Amino acid sequence: MKKLEKLVQMQKRISDANIQMVDLKFVDLIGKFRHVTLPARSMNEALLTEGVGFDGSSVGFKNVKSGDMCLIPDLDTAFIDPFWERSTISMICDIVEADSRLPFMGDPRSVAKRTLDYARTEKIADSVFLLPELEFNLMDKVSYDVSPHRSFFDIESSERSGLSDDETNPLSGHWIPVQQGYHRAPPQDFYRDIRAEVVEHLESIGIDVKYHHHEVGATGQQEIELTLAPMMDACDRTMLAKYFVHNVAIGNGVTATFMPKPIAGEAGNGLHMHLRLTDKNGGPLFFDENDPSGLSDTAHCFIGGIIRHGRSLAAFTNPSTNSYRRLIPGFEAPTNLFFSMGSRNSAIRIPKYANSPDKKRFEIRSPDATCNIYFAASAIVMAGLDGVQKGIHAGKNGWGPFNDIRLEPRAIQRKIPSLPGSLEEALSALEKDHSYLRENDVFSQQLIDGWITSRRQREIIPTQQTPTPLEFQLYFSC
Repeated sequence: MKKLEKLVQMQKRISDANIQMVDLKFVDLIGKFRHVTLPARSMNEALLTEGVGFDGSSVGFKNVKSGDMCLIPDLDTAFIDPFWERSTISMICDIVEADSRLPFMGDPRSVAKRTLDYARTEKIADSVFLLPELEFNLMDKVSYDVSPHRSFFDIESSERSGLSDDETNPLSGHWIPVQQGYHRAPPQDFYRDIRAEVVEHLESIGIDVKYHHHEVGATGQQEIELTLAPMMDACDRTMLAKYFVHNVAIGNGVTATFMPKPIAGEAGNGLHMHLRLTDKNGGPLFFDENDPSGLSDTAHCFIGGIIRHGRSLAAFTNPSTNSYRRLIPGFEAPTNLFFSMGSRNSAIRIPKYANSPDKKRFEIRSPDATCNIYFAASAIVMAGLDGVQKGIHAGKNGWGPFNDIRLEPRAIQRKIPSLPGSLEEALSALEKDHSYLRENDVFSQQLIDGWITSRRQREIIPTQQTPTPLEFQLYFSC
């Protein structure tokens, strides 16, 4: 449908629903929504061609001397936003240069679009499908502070076992033991109706949900799994799902976090991603019935590219210092780069239940929700495409399939690359290994360099320079 026809339909929708405001959302570098709101009468042709100006320097896109940028709304992403008192329609925007109206190279959505264009240009795949699994914690109240003379956090949760003798605890002793929350039923699944409300909202705006349930973590850990969708749609849907989780939680008097490791000793929150590629006729590219794993050579090489570049990929898939508190042994979080048939300790898992040609896919288990979903998904796909182009066959390189790498001979274990143990390791790996991201200017050199610099300044340096409560416990009496 042509842009003008879409505009006419949108104007009619706004009129019929008596919409008062148009909310324009865009994604910043770290993967958070920003927004600007316009009166509904602003939905006109000029908005779709000229866009709305904003200061890119204030959100990290530009320097102060050349900060002007513009937002162009994507009408296909429009939905009635339920979190506004006044009737509001929201849509996600593309970011363009203010003078030329050309796509801004650092716009996360633009990077994802260039990734898909590159896959088609190289005639490797016509479509990339993505299925995200969102893990998060719901908590009754969270307090924290970091200042020169005060540093703490405090979590209150009705599911927390330490509150079992509290007369105000609504579970009255039905708490969940540590690390035993998976698929718990009511009354232990205390926040179930909040998840259900999120799912109802998502389904109402056309975002299909596979299921939702309580996760392993005892302190309110949840999971909502979406369905396979084209990569751009899946990234947009992931952003909206996080937006809905946060706002529904607040509306119910609780709070939500997607932090990778908010609670020591409990399972952390991942953002597992399932990937599937198809050709221009919709035919599957990852299936081969003659392979013991059911994987085609394309799939093996795609996985091989991800493993080969796995350490540098982590700079985009796990871009926080907290990410690496989750990627430790013993919590179903991967620490080594290999693939398996069903094992949840591997970086890449081939689901056993997805064994038909049209369902064959694999799951990358290392990412978490501190990532910018557009950058992370694009980097993963670019690594996979590099593997296909260079024939980096995962099976022939001895990277799987293994169910438990600890049971394999030492000679085999030594061939398995490890994920970085810290954000600094990941950024250093990206400095050395990023040519696969530079192909066709999918990731600009400026974006990569800026990402490394900003992560060090925003994440690593403050963490290194700030004493923690644990350090007081360990060293105060030295």
